[in-house]
Amino acid sequence: MNIDFIFILNSVLFGIGLAMDAFSVSLANGLNEPKMKKNRMALIAGTFAGFQIAMPLIGWLCVRTIANIFTSFRKFIPWIALILLLYIGGKMLIEGIRNKEEDEEAAAVGLGALMVQGIATSIDALSVGFTIAQYHLIAALTESLIIGVVTFGICIAGLIIGKKFGTKLKNKAAILGGCILIAIGLEIFIKGVFF
Repeated sequence: MNIDFIFILNSVLFGIGLAMDAFSVSLANGLNEPKMKKNRMALIAGTFAGFQIAMPLIGWLCVRTIANIFTSFRKFIPWIALILLLYIGGKMLIEGIRNKEEDEEAAAVGLGALMVQGIATSIDALSVGFTIAQYHLIAALTESLIIGVVTFGICIAGLIIGKKFGTKLKNKAAILGGCILIAIGLEIFIKGVFF
């Protein structure tokens, strides 16, 4: 596989497609934490980008080494994403409803929850390993890095948009963010199981 303009363009488009779930979760995180600082935004976007880099490489490695085991695992990906996002979204929704009357800022998403979000939004990128299995290591790594850079930029945009509307929505932001996460989980599940 030659690394040329078409390769880079396809990698960017792949990155945009894969980053949409991470964008939505970033939007929800921004809604939940409207006073988020720049370094925290970089941490969140970097976490999502890191998982989007790692997952295709893990998929690539699995196809090259243990393809039979990975093929049987693939049917569980929508279920895992659904469970993880329902858990996080439900937690945000409940906290938003409980704190409805308080004027305090919503609690920031903790590191553990951020890791779960990263896994849940990038687990479908494992299947990218199937499409890049014929690539040599440098091409697979290059594609994964491009996907990660695109994801980082898209997540920063989601956080900025979420922060802007989170300030205006105040206490309803956690409820909306939780609903968004639940909807993403359902969308991943429905696409993965029925289509």
